[in-house]
Amino acid sequence: QVQLVESGGGSVQTGGSLRLSCAVSGHRPDWSCLGWFRQAPGKEREGVALYGSNEYITYTDNVKGRFTISKENGANSYYLQMTSLNPDDRGMYHCVIKDRSLCYGFMFREPESFTWGQGTQVTVSS
Repeated sequence: QVQLVESGGGSVQTGGSLRLSCAVSGHRPDWSCLGWFRQAPGKEREGVALYGSNEYITYTDNVKGRFTISKENGANSYYLQMTSLNPDDRGMYHCVIKDRSLCYGFMFREPESFTWGQGTQVTVSS
């Protein structure tokens, strides 16, 4: 059974940085799509970044150049480095995985197809 545990959320001021971590187990490191989604109060879930086992990486437009997704060798841990944070980045961040699958950009529109972690809260004050 796939399990995901996030850490690293917190509260920063506008322009600050945070690094989120996700420990993943029970998956196929050589055949999985890992990523991050977020959800702010009153808003729909939004895909942030995806990282495929074939090294495919994609970001949603409003985080490009500011966020970086990465993973350790073996893909048991992966990360989201967030810089130049602004209040629009506030929300609950969830690491996600679709096991036995590659990543594709359209998967941002299919959050229900992923297994989700519990989430870690990110707060950005202006």
